[in-house]
Amino acid sequence: MSNPAIRVLVVDDYMPWRGFVALVLSDHPQFRIVAEADSGITAIQKTIELKPEVVVLDIGLPDMNGIMVAEEILKFAPTTRIIFLTENTSRDIVQAALSTGAQAYVVKSSASRDLTAALDAVMIRAYFVSAAATSPGIRKHIQHAED
Repeated sequence: MSNPAIRVLVVDDYMPWRGFVALVLSDHPQFRIVAEADSGITAIQKTIELKPEVVVLDIGLPDMNGIMVAEEILKFAPTTRIIFLTENTSRDIVQAALSTGAQAYVVKSSASRDLTAALDAVMIRAYFVSAAATSPGIRKHIQHAED
């Protein structure tokens, strides 16, 4: 008997990007997209309703930023794993995102290579940050979070 697929909610306000994420995950049957959201409010509602194991979350959303969304999601669903998927590589933003309790930070330009690696990592409670977003300060934050 095989394990059930890991349920994923994809949150990004740009529909073609959500399609790209679906395409990347289509080669990995262990992950199943259960819903998509184009705003923070919808993401929170769908997380409460559908209880996905993982939320793939952009930071730049039209109604509230992804960092605030992650904080709200983790209030209602503390075991949900959050993977930020964004183009922002600012050290301060990466640190703020990871300080929410998120376990991964993937840079969109590296998504075809890094997204499934991040999903695999968070499912074993490990951390993942795209190389494009790492710096000594980020690595220190990740090590501290793992302690």
